[in-house]
Amino acid sequence: MIDSGRFSPTRDEVEAASDEHFSEDELPPLAATETPLAVAFRQSTLFDLGQIDVRWDAELATLWAFMTPLDRPNSNLGLIRDTMAWQRESRRVFGGTDGTGQDGALKFMVLGSRFPGVFNLGGDLEMFAECIQQRDRATLLKYGVACCEIVDRIWHCNDMNIINIGLAQGDALGGGLEALMCFDVIIAERQARFGLPEVLFGLFPGMGAYSILSRRVGPVLARQMITEGRIYTADEMCEMGIVSQVVETGEGEAATVRWIKEHQAHHAGYVGINRAGRRVNPMTLKELTDIVEVWTDTALSLSDRDLRMMRRLASAQTKLRG
Repeated sequence: MIDSGRFSPTRDEVEAASDEHFSEDELPPLAATETPLAVAFRQSTLFDLGQIDVRWDAELATLWAFMTPLDRPNSNLGLIRDTMAWQRESRRVFGGTDGTGQDGALKFMVLGSRFPGVFNLGGDLEMFAECIQQRDRATLLKYGVACCEIVDRIWHCNDMNIINIGLAQGDALGGGLEALMCFDVIIAERQARFGLPEVLFGLFPGMGAYSILSRRVGPVLARQMITEGRIYTADEMCEMGIVSQVVETGEGEAATVRWIKEHQAHHAGYVGINRAGRRVNPMTLKELTDIVEVWTDTALSLSDRDLRMMRRLASAQTKLRG
């Protein structure tokens, strides 16, 4: 099993852990009418994650997941662990690379947030500042690698024949935007804001932003978005081709349901198109982790002034809890 004290297992460790998670001897007898999918659900922790609320919609062949952060609405260590478990267990329940697990029951995966006005505000800035002050390179790097593994899984659709949908009903900043941009389809409510503000405290988004934006909008605009640290509206992100659809406030979930219903009949074709796109512009985990090494060394070179700014932004995130 994965040591719960570590928050950055390798992909091999994740797969090995999922294989040993349950013993058949520990399970109660199966009911005669229980379906294979029901058995898989009962053997999984998929619906028992601390900071992600997961529900299955059989009619839409959709697995819905909503982040429910306990503290700040950012990528804290607990949320990272739960996200890895969400990815691991959904693949365990619904099948592997051939997409035939449980008779291909799963066709769409949706990720949103239950935190009012926020999708995700990115990295744990308070933890970053503490690690930088303590010169703790190892912890910073482990955190970054864990985020890269999540980004890699989303980008590659968890190695399944599914369509990934990101639902932004609030702000996606920094690492929150990095994760969101990995989805095949992004549906955003009009009030949501998007940006990569790391340059404000002397850093850059190191867990996939450069790689993803270069593939989505080209290297020139990618560099501009990263170096300017500007905040964009949902409509501006749609004009750039990053957001797929903008809907009015409060209509995000209903719009996602409509999108799924409109595309169900041609699911296989869209999966193939998305897979072809990833083949034309491949993005590897090694590329992501190489960049996170640069990010880690850059973080350790920040000035005291940069750290004060980082802590002020972390304090602003904390106030959102009210």
